[in-house]
Amino acid sequence: MEPVLDTYRPPLEYVEGIPLIKYFAETLGPLKSFHAWPDDVLISTYPRSGTTWVSEILDQIYQGGDPKKCQRAPIFIRVPFLEFKIPGCPTGVETLEDTPAPRLLKTHLPLALLPQTLLDQKVKVVYVARNAKDVAVSYYHFYRMAKVHPDPGTWDSFLEEFMAGKVSYGSWYQHVREWRELSRTHPVLYLFYEDIQENPKKEIQKILEFVGRSLPEETVEDIIRHTSFREMKENPATNYSTLPSAALDHSISAFMRKGTTGDWKSTFTVAQNERFDADYAKRMAGCNLHFRWEL
Repeated sequence: MEPVLDTYRPPLEYVEGIPLIKYFAETLGPLKSFHAWPDDVLISTYPRSGTTWVSEILDQIYQGGDPKKCQRAPIFIRVPFLEFKIPGCPTGVETLEDTPAPRLLKTHLPLALLPQTLLDQKVKVVYVARNAKDVAVSYYHFYRMAKVHPDPGTWDSFLEEFMAGKVSYGSWYQHVREWRELSRTHPVLYLFYEDIQENPKKEIQKILEFVGRSLPEETVEDIIRHTSFREMKENPATNYSTLPSAALDHSISAFMRKGTTGDWKSTFTVAQNERFDADYAKRMAGCNLHFRWEL
């Protein structure tokens, strides 16, 4: 269905102090009546942190490693986006209603805005965290091509907004820390984007164990191949090319752009990097999360 965007680049709306895409903010009221199922699995990330990648890995696992079954629909249909809403398109919750169990679903919401049912039902969560510098660069380019966001302005101004937590979904620092804290009391598998890049087999085995599945080693190798960045970038079921340019303008930037670790070095100036490092040290003081800036 063709989305009808009545407002291009609308300003963010604040919900409980957290900035969100205008349309997504409108879903939070209806989401309060959403009922999770105990066998749901939630994929949670801050934006641009490997959400589509891990969604595809999990769907491949659920389909027994059969790539043809994973071509049945685009990834945003196979793994509904909980808070998704664009005028003229089914919402994430509406898509979920047509999704048979066991369901995979995804969210970028911080804990303060997460539907309580997901916590009450002890829904398993696969969380992926990615280093903040690569996230910031990727998010800037996503803002440029995804017209539901405000205009990002210059890279320099966007970086300041990112550091201040004034981009959609708020503070990266708060997001990665609070989901880590939740893992103390809730079934959360906390993964790092850089680890999946470095050793996908090891991380996929962690996911298999977490969701209570097992697959032959050769099937796992097939999943690694089919979920490589190169294959996913060319796959219409994963690269979001089936959405019209009114929503995502791939002529500005591809949805799947580079998928590398350390690409921030081609964008950050020396001064920006020094400022970011100083701010990062303050915000992450006392935190036991350690991110790798390059591989």
